[in-house]
Amino acid sequence: MCIKEVEGMNAIEIRNLTKSFGSKMAVNGLNMTVPEGAIYGFIGENGSGKSTTEKMICGLIRQSGGSVTLYGKPHTDGDIRAGMGVLIEAPGCFQGLSVWNNMMIQAANLSIPNAEQEVIKVLKMVRMEGAAGNKYKNCSLGMKQRIGIAMALLGNPKLLVLDEPINGLDADGMRIMREVLTDITKSGATVVISSHVLGELEKIATHYGIIKGGKMIAEMTAEELEASCRTYIALQAKDMSRAKFVLGSRFSRVEEDEAGYLRVYDAVKTEDVVKHLYDNGIVVSEVKTAKIGLEEYYIDLMKEARGR
Repeated sequence: MCIKEVEGMNAIEIRNLTKSFGSKMAVNGLNMTVPEGAIYGFIGENGSGKSTTEKMICGLIRQSGGSVTLYGKPHTDGDIRAGMGVLIEAPGCFQGLSVWNNMMIQAANLSIPNAEQEVIKVLKMVRMEGAAGNKYKNCSLGMKQRIGIAMALLGNPKLLVLDEPINGLDADGMRIMREVLTDITKSGATVVISSHVLGELEKIATHYGIIKGGKMIAEMTAEELEASCRTYIALQAKDMSRAKFVLGSRFSRVEEDEAGYLRVYDAVKTEDVVKHLYDNGIVVSEVKTAKIGLEEYYIDLMKEARGR
């Protein structure tokens, strides 16, 4: 599945990208398209090639083959790279210095004009202005993640690349991050974000890329994902084991989920499922229709990929 061509320029176009470390092929013929203004959720298992791909996009490591184009120019272009904000792994901060001093050092490294005003602005964006005087080593993991995001936001980057920025964030931190990323894309920025917290990613992403074994196995818009996510009937009955047996004899896919509901995935009417149970002497105590989300879609896709 591929993202359809859209009007306007793509922020990122990757074609046949490869990266090998000795005999190990970390990224293998990857193609990727990120439209300008998108929040692109980049998803994959540990070791799938996500971070390696992001490092190549940012010019932190060289590709072995293929091309990376940013806004129609080679990703090595100095002006393009100057317009990028990056958070890959932990931010490089001095443990004994304050948050403020670390931010000012980063602003100086980036030659940010009006550095003090810019640092104040980005700290306010991530709600960290009250912690500016804290020593970095005394900050929690969640605070350090927000500091890293603030550093990536310095200079109003046109392209933001964030690798697992949700790690360590509490519910309030996740909400703040969602607001920040949504706001900057409204101003024309593009965001690539990788995360294992798929439920959180689903709240903000406009596009998705799913990578496995260094290859892109699916790209889609949020609308295409919504259309691909199956609807199912979820129910509970007084005799769940017998209900599962009876439903399994009639319908092709019946599963019990972690919440204790039986799910029927066949395209059938709810009343037909309930009637089938009733005709077999089983009383249904609760029934509802629902739809699988990004996490379940991803798990199903990984299972399919393993079976190929």
